[in-house]
Amino acid sequence: MYKNLVARRACALAVTCFFFSFSFTAQAQTAAPAGAPLKAAFVYVAPLTEAGWVRQHDQGRKAVEAALPGKVTTTYVENVAEGPDAERVIRDLAMQGHQIIFTPSFGYMEPTLKVAREFPGVKFESVTGYKTAPNVATSNARYYEGRYLAGIAAGRLATQAGYVAGFPIPEVVQGINAFTLGMRSVNPKATVRVVWLGEWFNPTRERDAAMSLMNQGAEVLAFHTGSNAVMVAAQERGKLAVAYHSDMRKVAPDAQIAAVTHLWGDYYTRRVQAVIDGRWKSESVWGGVKDGMIRVDAFGSKVPAAVQAEVQKRQADMAAGKLAVFTGGKAGVQDNAGQPAIPAGKALSDADILGMNWLAEGVIGQITR
Repeated sequence: MYKNLVARRACALAVTCFFFSFSFTAQAQTAAPAGAPLKAAFVYVAPLTEAGWVRQHDQGRKAVEAALPGKVTTTYVENVAEGPDAERVIRDLAMQGHQIIFTPSFGYMEPTLKVAREFPGVKFESVTGYKTAPNVATSNARYYEGRYLAGIAAGRLATQAGYVAGFPIPEVVQGINAFTLGMRSVNPKATVRVVWLGEWFNPTRERDAAMSLMNQGAEVLAFHTGSNAVMVAAQERGKLAVAYHSDMRKVAPDAQIAAVTHLWGDYYTRRVQAVIDGRWKSESVWGGVKDGMIRVDAFGSKVPAAVQAEVQKRQADMAAGKLAVFTGGKAGVQDNAGQPAIPAGKALSDADILGMNWLAEGVIGQITR
């Protein structure tokens, strides 16, 4: 019995020493030598391609390097699946001594929080997440504002639209509804048919969904997925499409109406500079057109000058606070089941928008559960 007790105590001591050693090592690797450039890391949910979600975040990373020469070094890991793979990669980057880690994908939120508890000296930026911690900030853009503006252009050129969507999370639902409201603000008969994919990046399935929508009569396409496959499909079929994340005229010179462009460089630079200055703090940022995080631009050759001017005017109104997307107006807004969604004369709060779980009148489809 005595030998067993001694063995158990020795085992307990060994385990304690192991965890103490791990904790000490984790903490030690968060500190950089005095005067050394800050180490910043980025984790990407899909491959880095010529356009799309990942490309815009990588443009943001490059903007940090350009704005802070000699003060920061950056690295990135691409095509990291949400879940256990993300947790492993984020932890590895923390252990390598990166002092700030950006994780731009909704499914990275929980892995980021878990790793952040293990590395309290590292700053984490959960981009599109909504849960904060002392060393975890969140940020997102009001993509729906750009969707509404693009919808105005689409509504001037077409009546039937198709929408290829990843997951039915509020961010995606906001975009579908805003696009539909934008179309119907200039074309009350417009409809938007939705196909859910259940994944963010799968060019083959994105293309198949686009083809299916066009076969069902879609004249213009929009999408909330990670590749340019929808744009390529529209170009091949002689249809129109709205680029998302970035300008995609290179692959769809005739199809592209406009691009809902994401701009992360300024935000990323400010957050890295805050770490360098020792004034970084956990916060939640949700910026839109007026903050320079979203812009509708890169109009295609088939968009009349009058339509371009109309969209730009509405964009200026939005930047000036004169145009809000989710307002009831004089008649109110109904969902696609005929139930009131936004009362007449009222505007949705940010909390309402962030929890959006309904589809607007004019949307053909349902939110999958």
